[in-house]
Amino acid sequence: MGVYRYSPHGVCSAQIDFSIENGTLHGVKFTGGCNGNLKAIGKLVEGQDAASIAATLRGNDCNGRGTSCADQLAKAIELALEEEKKA
Repeated sequence: MGVYRYSPHGVCSAQIDFSIENGTLHGVKFTGGCNGNLKAIGKLVEGQDAASIAATLRGNDCNGRGTSCADQLAKAIELALEEEKKA
C-alpha cells in the first residue's frame, strides 16, 4: 500500500494525506480548509477506484481560483498513480 502526502497549491487546505491499495483510495484526510466539506469528500471517495475519482474531481473550481481542494486531490492522486507505475 502506498501512503502519500501532498501539499496543495492555491487552496485553503495545507495538506492532503491518503493511501492507495490495489488502485483503491483509502484514508483521505485534508488538513485545513472547509472542515465539513473536506471530511465529506473523504467519506465519499473511501474505497473507490483512485483513477476514477481523479477523473471525476479534476477541474473542479472554487470561487474562480482555477482549482479547488477536490481538484488538488485529483492532482495528488494522479501523481501517486504515476509513482506507483514506476515502482
